[in-house]
Amino acid sequence: MTNSPSKLLDNAVYEFSKLPGIGKRTALRLVLHLLRKSEEEVNVFGQSMIDLRKNIKRCKICNNISDTDTCNICSSPSRDTTTVCVVENIKEVIAVENTAQFHGLYHVLGGLISPMDGIGPSDLDFDGLLHRIRAGGVREIILALSATPEGDTTNFYIYRKLGNLPVEITTLARGVAVGDELEYADEVTLGRSIMNRIKFEAT
Repeated sequence: MTNSPSKLLDNAVYEFSKLPGIGKRTALRLVLHLLRKSEEEVNVFGQSMIDLRKNIKRCKICNNISDTDTCNICSSPSRDTTTVCVVENIKEVIAVENTAQFHGLYHVLGGLISPMDGIGPSDLDFDGLLHRIRAGGVREIILALSATPEGDTTNFYIYRKLGNLPVEITTLARGVAVGDELEYADEVTLGRSIMNRIKFEAT
């Protein structure tokens, strides 16, 4: 707690400090900032968080977060539907989109295989990926997972799973350093890694 004269302030600081990367001091600054705002502005802020949690959806095609049943990427007529980029989470979708180098579709797994954390293949959306490929029309799968042991394990699992299907499997060129999280790669490096992708079996 902040040892402040207000229990309400303490409670608000405590809730903010639960957010990743937010310590007690930063939480206090954020709460005090909100206190300087008008009641209407704070209500808008609070309502936007409630609306987000209450109304956010998962795209029925790619598993990305969306305002509608089908996300704006999957529903866009300008995207290349023959190429699907497999990523861990929404953060990686945003990172790849920011490069402006990829014009295909995505498939969001929802995590990486990590036995140490109790996450196995059944916890991730591999079935959705298989269904999309078997439905036809997909010619290339790009494995765009982080260059970490968990990412490599997941890449290999997908490669084995898709081995008998008529689809080319590629992965990012190693412009992304080994051990790096994809979301932290700069846009130029990530963009070049996508453009210079290589066949997975060559890695």
